[in-house]
Amino acid sequence: MSAHTKPAKRTLFGTDGVRGVANVEPMTAETAMRLGRALAHLVRAPAGHRTRILIGKDTRLSGYMLEEALGCGIVSMGVDALFLGPLPTPGIAFLVQDMRANAGAVISASHNPFQDNGIKFFAGDGYKLPDQTEAEIERYVLSGEIDSIRPTADAIGKAFRIFDSQGRYVVYLKTTFPKGRSLDGLKIVLDCAHGAAYRVAPAVLEELGANVISIGVEPDGRNINAGVGSTHPSAVAKVVRERGADLGIALDGDADRVVFVDHTGSEVDGDRILAINALAMQRRGTLKHATVVATVMSNLGLELALRDAGIALVRTDVGDRYVVEEMRRGDFNLGGEQSGHIIFLDHATTGDGLLSALQVLAVMIESGKPLADLTHVMERVPQHLVNVRVKKKEPLAGVPAVVAEIERVERELAARGRILVRYSGTEALARVMIEGENLERIQQLAGEVALAIEQALG
Repeated sequence: MSAHTKPAKRTLFGTDGVRGVANVEPMTAETAMRLGRALAHLVRAPAGHRTRILIGKDTRLSGYMLEEALGCGIVSMGVDALFLGPLPTPGIAFLVQDMRANAGAVISASHNPFQDNGIKFFAGDGYKLPDQTEAEIERYVLSGEIDSIRPTADAIGKAFRIFDSQGRYVVYLKTTFPKGRSLDGLKIVLDCAHGAAYRVAPAVLEELGANVISIGVEPDGRNINAGVGSTHPSAVAKVVRERGADLGIALDGDADRVVFVDHTGSEVDGDRILAINALAMQRRGTLKHATVVATVMSNLGLELALRDAGIALVRTDVGDRYVVEEMRRGDFNLGGEQSGHIIFLDHATTGDGLLSALQVLAVMIESGKPLADLTHVMERVPQHLVNVRVKKKEPLAGVPAVVAEIERVERELAARGRILVRYSGTEALARVMIEGENLERIQQLAGEVALAIEQALG
């Protein structure tokens, strides 16, 4: 079963905000200011009411420049800007609701290297802005429609620094862990990727009783995600093995995703995290509609494991925003991505790496089993991906030779395999992904489909 949301046409915004190299369009101070003005204009409350927008960031050097520019744009539209400092993306989403703000802005490029940066927005309810609203912001930014709107005198906004944001978020996270339980006796290696969670993540785990060995907690503005974090799990795995830890937790730069390693140093990705939590929630009777939401990229092994347990899997387009949209539409409470964006809608409005870690730790404590044993609930089906460069992205359904190849592969794979062919959202590439029980055979099939695409569109 699948669900797809057709995005509104946008040029500045990608699947997760505006991104680019810092100080190069669109990641310049000038564009950040215009984005701030457009957001403030859209969320501004009626006359007589103060409008407030929270601004948080990760630890990148360019965050100083962009937060000041964004704040300047917000204040210039008669809206107050509240600076939170370095804080995980999900922490900002939480605080938007907790502080009854009108919107939130996050300055981060997630798992990208330090020279990149990005800006993404949350509405007052803590959810990411829908595509249509982002398209409206783009229109204001690119058309110059709001250039003439200039509040003056006491109608100009104010700027404030919020100093207790990290403490508020730590307290909130601890409330998501089962009452009466603790992490006493667990030795955990925690990798914060020199990113936004470098203070809050160790505090949460230590206050719940864990023996925490922290790495990636010395940000200098340039080392975020550099050889550490969820995109480099070998760093945390090495320390787990050296220190004899029970498990490792690796966050990314803005801490909205997480991957684990077990006590042997083996990686546990988002698909396995979903499987572990889905089965635990099904046992507790808390998994709504016995359904999990994931993207088209999640491994077939997840679907098979859930099916065996009587749990349905709904698939969406790639992007955690589309997972959340489908969860809200269908009243589902668990979803996520293979990359480690896991959404627990009973607790949060967006992917939260720390919250996800606490939920997995709760299953470990509840079951009395190590993480390595819990991962056995799902067997990963071999997967092979081939990228094909194309001259233009014609609709694949209109290319008979490609359609014929895809249908042939689907017939061969039947219920024990899967083929997905889609275009890259950022490059002139077609991606052919095939899953099946025989790795050698799916590699051969992927090559045959890729050749058909290359001959028709290359």
